Amino acid sequence: MSIIYVLIPIAMLFVLIAVGIFFWAVKSEQFDDLDRQSVSILFDDDVKPSTPKDDESKPQ
Repeated sequence: MSIIYVLIPIAMLFVLIAVGIFFWAVKSEQFDDLDRQSVSILFDDDVKPSTPKDDESKPQ
């Protein structure tokens, strides 16, 4: 029965740490845009890489 005097403060400490991490995540805007990252992999980038052939085709 005396172990409960140790387990209750440890459980309360874990809860306080979890609540602190949650509020830190909300404050640092971790939950602002949940959809952008999930669909960004479905679309290609609009940036076209330059090729060395473009430089060679110019007349000198």
